[in-house]
Amino acid sequence: MPRLRYLTADLALAADDQAVLEAVASTSAAQHPAVLAEVDQLLAWCHQRHPDTQGPLDEGGDWQHDLQVTHEADGWHSVSLTLTARSALVDDLMQTFFNPCDDD
Repeated sequence: MPRLRYLTADLALAADDQAVLEAVASTSAAQHPAVLAEVDQLLAWCHQRHPDTQGPLDEGGDWQHDLQVTHEADGWHSVSLTLTARSALVDDLMQTFFNPCDDD
């Protein structure tokens, strides 16, 4: 799995076996497509590993997301992907994408 280059993560644990992961990046316009590709990679992983379970946790889903993209006047782009999910899913995602590997 390619390492993420632009997105950084902040993790918050919630009650009832839930976690909230916020992956963010702020880049120049030239780097913005690469950031969106990383977002797509994260969401594709969620869909592949947990198919047919996207939806609000309080309605029986395992994960849901919110993507915010802001284009600043000075040419910078900010991306914020908030993923609310079962703790095990977020733990697995963190291990896959955000924890450093020893094989570099």
